[in-house]
Amino acid sequence: MKDILCDEFQNSVEDVLTRHKSILDIITKLQESSARINRAVIKSITSCGCVTIKASKQELPDNISYDEVKNYMDNHLRGNLCESCREKIEEEIGNNLFYLAALSNTLDINLYDVILKECKQIGTLGKFSLY
Repeated sequence: MKDILCDEFQNSVEDVLTRHKSILDIITKLQESSARINRAVIKSITSCGCVTIKASKQELPDNISYDEVKNYMDNHLRGNLCESCREKIEEEIGNNLFYLAALSNTLDINLYDVILKECKQIGTLGKFSLY
């Protein structure tokens, strides 16, 4: 079922993409959409203020196992996105997914297959994948 949703999305992108059919357009639009995601996140901090960043050096206690490291890592984000900021960021992520699907279509790559491969690699390497 999940593969159907992913394939349906990818097929829908193929059907509606008309103006930016060139791989050059697609790559630049993908990069632009990534920048828009970043901008929307930053605006939620600097303009809205619903979230803040409190960053400092990641401190790890001595003599902990690698399995415990993630328990001490901080994402430096404080607060929660308001509905307006969440909507805007979701919109920008959606645009990014659109151009990612367009790029995949142009290169004849199935997104669902890519997701499966990545899941398999994560499952195989686990915490040693170092993401």
